[in-house]
Amino acid sequence: MKRILVVRNDKIGDFMLAWPAFAMLKASLGCHVTALVPAYTRELARLCPAIDEVILDPGQGGDAAAQNALLKALKQGNFDAVVCFFSNFRNASLMWRARIPQRWAPATKLAQIFYNHRVTQRRSQSAKPEYQYNLDLARALLHRQGVPVVEPQGPYLAFPAAELAEARQRLADSLGIEAGRPWLMVHAGSGGSANNLSAAQYAELLRRLCADFPQARAVLTAGPGEQELARTVAVEAGCGAVVAEGLPLPDFCRLLACASLFIAGSTGPLHIAAALDVPTAGFFPLRRSATPLRWRPLNSEGRHLALHPPGEAGEQVEDMSRVDVAAAAAAITPWARTFLS
Repeated sequence: MKRILVVRNDKIGDFMLAWPAFAMLKASLGCHVTALVPAYTRELARLCPAIDEVILDPGQGGDAAAQNALLKALKQGNFDAVVCFFSNFRNASLMWRARIPQRWAPATKLAQIFYNHRVTQRRSQSAKPEYQYNLDLARALLHRQGVPVVEPQGPYLAFPAAELAEARQRLADSLGIEAGRPWLMVHAGSGGSANNLSAAQYAELLRRLCADFPQARAVLTAGPGEQELARTVAVEAGCGAVVAEGLPLPDFCRLLACASLFIAGSTGPLHIAAALDVPTAGFFPLRRSATPLRWRPLNSEGRHLALHPPGEAGEQVEDMSRVDVAAAAAAITPWARTFLS
């Protein structure tokens, strides 16, 4: 196989959790990898070392001209195979209409009739991390081709040391903080992807961690529409936290790469930080489709700490107000000493 199309045209966090599978396909086949992504993940796709080319998906709301242009681009791509890591009826029918010879996807939903290679996964059971389901799908294609599987290794996103040092100094100057101190970053927004802590909970957590790590500089990160929330947390925390906002997505990734510790809910920035192998502490609800196991980030062993509301195994607890912030801080502090020293 010389040309493969990969499709993960949903949310940022979901897209990041497909990066190990992209890396597996690229390393095992040595092929040209094209990604079909929406506008909000396009810049991330361009940073991915396993992706050679990006096709922009106008989405279901795109007009007829945009949809026709997309179908034309897919037909002209001369792809040997497509792997739909995110499958819905639109994606499935689009790949069939593009006449891509091998069409791979999980064997779920009515959409599977458009694929000629289906892998039974039962993702709804959340028996393993999402990125492992994606890897299983890539392995199935490789096994079918009789190609030895090259297992990917993180970090899946990295910047050259000199480039990152320059970015760190530039960011420090713009934020008015010291480049030489460890940066403790908190992202209080959720993008609506999962239940999250409140602003008051994040403020209390940050206040406690700043007291435990006086050598660290607290930074609140904010994506579009999250600036006011970040400012509220910074003010309520009362520990001199600064707010990093308005950064283009590539610069936002460089900011996260500068963190000594990154804390967030189960949302896109958590998964970007993990792809960089920045130590992460994540807050997850106890819901089968959103458990710490299912949405485990891509950190290497020992560099991720999962926290959730109190509950017994198998219990459904979505109310994040039940998270005891004092207990969460007490769990984070001894674990984080290695990273914030």
